[in-house]
Amino acid sequence: MSVKTRLVRPDGPFDLALTLAPLRRGPHDPATQVARDLVSRATRTSDGPATVLMTQVPSGVEVQAWGPGADWSLQHAPSALGLGGTPWPEIEAPHPIVSALLRRFGGLRVPRSLAVMEALVPSILEQKVTGLEAHDSYRRLVLRHGEPAPGPLGLFVPPSPQYLAALPYYEFHPLGVERKRAETIRRACSQANGLEEAAQLDPTSAHQRLTAIPGIGRWTAAEVARVALGDADAVSLGDYNLPHLVSWVLAGERRGSDERMLELLEPYLGQRGRVARILEIAGPRPPRRGPRHRLRHIERI
Repeated sequence: MSVKTRLVRPDGPFDLALTLAPLRRGPHDPATQVARDLVSRATRTSDGPATVLMTQVPSGVEVQAWGPGADWSLQHAPSALGLGGTPWPEIEAPHPIVSALLRRFGGLRVPRSLAVMEALVPSILEQKVTGLEAHDSYRRLVLRHGEPAPGPLGLFVPPSPQYLAALPYYEFHPLGVERKRAETIRRACSQANGLEEAAQLDPTSAHQRLTAIPGIGRWTAAEVARVALGDADAVSLGDYNLPHLVSWVLAGERRGSDERMLELLEPYLGQRGRVARILEIAGPRPPRRGPRHRLRHIERI
């Protein structure tokens, strides 16, 4: 199978792995792999499946693509890389820790993959469970119900929304997914065409489109917005750890809430999600309190 290529030149500081890391769902994601200067991804486009290999080189990012969706992937590569927008804007009097992290992670952009359903399904799987559990379920879902991706990289294309919508809920159980999340996935996939259109809407309208589906709340919508919609202001409200982290770093408070987090992030309006992400990457952690979440094995129930 022939490969098609394109060179994308960033308009400022750019870090490939840092920018695209949120696209990977765990270290064993069969659809996306991220290394320091190399990211490979299998995806479905409007033209068909594609495998995309992105390599950071001195002159920019070399993009290679295989499969029926190769041309589409190359055309939208700048968007997927979070380019075409602006680098970090000038922020007046930021918190000293934030200021230092902005300098350190100046190459962090916000990807806009345009693949709403490919971001939504794993985000639903991450609801109310540990990341380890969710990533394992997603890995098994893709390997069992996806298909080998075009090209030589050995990736798997995630199953199509149409396939998942028709999959009985009990087929999710061996993957470690209980009925509630399974039904949310099936319900969302049955309305995939309308949800994919969220990529063309403004952030507020896109959020409303996503959260109109029962089982998709503000946390899940924000998780989609930060990888598929290129929304640099999307903050994952309802997250278990993030409010405590933001409150600790910006105010020295051990416990936080969504309301307090938004208050502390107000100076960064328009870039709040981006700031929250650098705090997740490298911000100092508050002291741990209480036991870790116990892993569940739903498939054994």
